[in-house]
Amino acid sequence: MLSALELLQQRHSAPSRQLGEPAPDDATLRTLLEAAIRVPDHSKLEPFRLVLLRGDAKLHFGERLAEIAIRRNPDLPESKREKERLRYTFAPLVVIVISHVHPESTVPVIEQQFAAACVAHNLLLGTYALGYGAQWLTGWAAYDREAAALLDLKDNEQVVGFVHIGTPDIDIPDRDRPVLDDLISTWAP
Repeated sequence: MLSALELLQQRHSAPSRQLGEPAPDDATLRTLLEAAIRVPDHSKLEPFRLVLLRGDAKLHFGERLAEIAIRRNPDLPESKREKERLRYTFAPLVVIVISHVHPESTVPVIEQQFAAACVAHNLLLGTYALGYGAQWLTGWAAYDREAAALLDLKDNEQVVGFVHIGTPDIDIPDRDRPVLDDLISTWAP
């Protein structure tokens, strides 16, 4: 078992197209999701929720998004139409992390959105800790109101990300990481 620090040092994303069966079983998924929602949450607003895409629902969701994309761009090449249709079908599970902002709260909207983003990040960490792979993706559908309507999102909700989860089909090489010395400074008066 990795220590918490080793987990942070080793975690990496697995491309959604490289994620196959199995996904976490129901009991493991519940444990993962319970861990994922343990995030900093100013005023305990719970400004997030989750939607699961599994099985045929993944293809149906992609088909509906493809219809939107084609309606907006009738000249969309067939290859891009197919990409839209199949985008959510590779990994056996897609967890849609949704920011659910409470506009009446004194907690700034951005802090509420950060809490939802932390849920998505915890999913990445948790899947890696459990031996699975994951990739956090957005794409146009995360920012589109018509796509949001497919998910029955309210005006105060937005997709933070589509977290694709499964078992990597290949060994995923790590990518080059930032150089800390290029990013750090010390403030002084």
